[in-house]
Amino acid sequence: MALPPLDSPQWHSSFRAFAWGMRSVASTVLTLVLFATYLGIGALAHDTHFSLAWALASTAFVWAGPAQIILISTLGSGATVVQAAIAVTVSAIRLFPMVVSVLPMMRTPQTKRRHLILVAHLTAVTLWVECFRFLPQVPRDRRIAFIHGLGGGLVSVCLVATTIGYGLAANLSQLLAAGILMLTPLAFLFSTARNCRDLSDAIALILGLVLFPLASLLDSGVDILVSGVSAGTIAYGVHRWRIRP
Repeated sequence: MALPPLDSPQWHSSFRAFAWGMRSVASTVLTLVLFATYLGIGALAHDTHFSLAWALASTAFVWAGPAQIILISTLGSGATVVQAAIAVTVSAIRLFPMVVSVLPMMRTPQTKRRHLILVAHLTAVTLWVECFRFLPQVPRDRRIAFIHGLGGGLVSVCLVATTIGYGLAANLSQLLAAGILMLTPLAFLFSTARNCRDLSDAIALILGLVLFPLASLLDSGVDILVSGVSAGTIAYGVHRWRIRP
């Protein structure tokens, strides 16, 4: 979907920018991936005997598929609320760099911190990927409203999918549910590859894929973290070497 030109009168209203964000939900394949993923999450919540209201609340307030799976599985296995909260918090740390990289794209001299609270909450992997695709086409002073619309639309899709998955839980096999959940990392991998614009981006992605099997041999429990930090550090070193005077 093509957005209006940056100087179009359609951007003069924050409501119109919000509406364009909502409409953009239909233009990304990640919406379908999220829908399928949250079918699995809804089914998982049903199978672990959580109520539909609880499942919908976790989708709205946690808003991160992996963190929700951790939350449901830990509480379902008998862990305490504190233990589950710690596990979800550790999982959510991975989103912090994404928030840090996205918020400067929306700030203006008039932006107050309270204006960014909802944006920070909505910034999960899907929104982070789409921000780099959409925001250059949106006037800076309308980007927060646009992201409110885009993020709100994505959350709404996930709430509907959670409800449907919860209702279909009795008809979804464990193998099918696991396969549906695998769509998310695969889609993020392809989306990240599509958004690689610099050599350092490509190096980080390729090295991450190459180093992960080696890091898994350590059997440390943080294999993805080790391979990701190593690949990112090497890619950053290459970038600094290329731009040195």
